[in-house]
Amino acid sequence: MAETIDRAGRRGWSNTTIAIACVCFFAGMVGMAYASVPLYRLFCQVTGYGGTTQRVEQASDRVLDQTINVRFDANTNGIGWDFKPAQRQVTLKIGETTQVSYEARNILSTASTGTATFNVTPQAAGAYFNKVECFCFTETTLQPDETLDMPVVFFVDPDIVDAPELKGVSTITLSYTFFPVDDPEPVAQSSTTAVQTTTIR
Repeated sequence: MAETIDRAGRRGWSNTTIAIACVCFFAGMVGMAYASVPLYRLFCQVTGYGGTTQRVEQASDRVLDQTINVRFDANTNGIGWDFKPAQRQVTLKIGETTQVSYEARNILSTASTGTATFNVTPQAAGAYFNKVECFCFTETTLQPDETLDMPVVFFVDPDIVDAPELKGVSTITLSYTFFPVDDPEPVAQSSTTAVQTTTIR
């Protein structure tokens, strides 16, 4: 950078140099903000931070006699859909793989595309809530008045019973929120396939 000397003989930076530095700093902050979104999502998925659930490829190989309640919550934010869980709560054994469903219906007169985010409360339980199959972060397009059944296959990690911060917790809440997608990619309409799992009681 170019250094200047004023009339009093003091050294300093020119206004142009300072302006360029400010622009570079601002551009860097914007870039970091955009990069932080996928990095933050990855961090949450790995650690369970912020109530983010874990994604696994197979069911648990250990099932405890102890049970836990899982409640289901559904929300929309700016999208014209009727979105709800098929049932509000299930009771299952810890480690038992279970399938539930959410239902979305487009109540608009035009096709609409949305994507869902999720979280678990209490937040510390996110590290122990393992999903084998879910519809989160998937762009889903519904035609006017079209209804789609979306399964979620999950189990609660048996290690949750050893977590001191979750002692006494008997209920976990899984919550999804659907948002509109402004510019959906030109792909075929999403579909879901049911997975054979333990019957929900």
